[in-house]
Amino acid sequence: MISHGIKYRYLFAGGGTGGHLYPAIAVAQKIKELQPDSEILFVGTKTKIESKVVPQIGFRFKPIWISGFSRQLNLKNLLFPIKLLVSMFQSLIISIKYKPQVAIGTGAYVSGPAIWGATFMGAKGVLLEQNSYPGVTNRLLEKKVQKIFLSFDESIKYFRDESKLEVSGNPIRIDIALGDKTNSKIKFGFDNSMKTLVIIGGSLGAKSINEAIKNNLEALLKLGIQILWQTGERYYDEFSSLDSENVKVVKYFDDIATAYTVADVIIARAGATTIAEVAHLGLPVIFVPSPNVAENHQYKNAEVLRNGNAAELVEDKELNKTIVENIERLISNDLRLEELSNNIKIFDKPDAVNIIANAVIKMASII
Repeated sequence: MISHGIKYRYLFAGGGTGGHLYPAIAVAQKIKELQPDSEILFVGTKTKIESKVVPQIGFRFKPIWISGFSRQLNLKNLLFPIKLLVSMFQSLIISIKYKPQVAIGTGAYVSGPAIWGATFMGAKGVLLEQNSYPGVTNRLLEKKVQKIFLSFDESIKYFRDESKLEVSGNPIRIDIALGDKTNSKIKFGFDNSMKTLVIIGGSLGAKSINEAIKNNLEALLKLGIQILWQTGERYYDEFSSLDSENVKVVKYFDDIATAYTVADVIIARAGATTIAEVAHLGLPVIFVPSPNVAENHQYKNAEVLRNGNAAELVEDKELNKTIVENIERLISNDLRLEELSNNIKIFDKPDAVNIIANAVIKMASII
């Protein structure tokens, strides 16, 4: 797209977890592909995943002080009003200097002050809602923005102004695709003839999933499978000693596509980005929703797929007791694996990133 001499600037805000960050990155990358001379700035926090990943990808990054409000009583909550006010001031300064035409928020607490500051200074606002039950930040920002892109039809009823809504699907990284299964297994040192269980606990890791794997590891290996186990950075040291010939323990997947490629069955949290990626690739999944997320949105995400016979759902509290039974029943049943693979593809929205990026560029060009 030709910009006719106008310098287009886009501000992205969202992070804390990969689920909020990677949709923003996907849209930013697509904007740069369509409009190479545009400028992209990400706003986030110093302590979360965005502070590492965004600069690695090559986008500018500015931190603000905000942090989440805990649902449990603790001393950190006393600082929240101060952090919010400081972050709002920081966001105003960022937008005064950067002058974005459009600000895109992908949820999480960091997008609140950043999108408020940008829209206060005249930028048009766009929200991406990944979950079937929208987060509180996006619900609060609804009045400040012109457009809200949804991943699920089920989200529509939670917003007041339906004219702003469009069900586009959740944008995924533009370069994600399955590779050659044999070569990918070689990369991990796996036996090509054995089926592979892949554990994805998310960027932060999932303690209960890790403990269930550890407690049942011997019984799982007796099923004749091999395991690719992503523990998350905070849990890697605790479980890395369990690495063996048929168990590969990793901290984090820098190349998630290779991990997806080797998977015959996946156990994963039900974050929206994971759902979008496995639906796009058509992978059989047992979702274990995190019980520690706001409004129990991961369970609601997974429930949509289970009701569509597109994935299996195991509650977090049941995983330790049922993991061996569930894996044995599923991984040896090729017909069921194929059924799940076919059905989850129905939930794929392959044009999501194109729809959103083109809409954002159009909004910038008519200011």
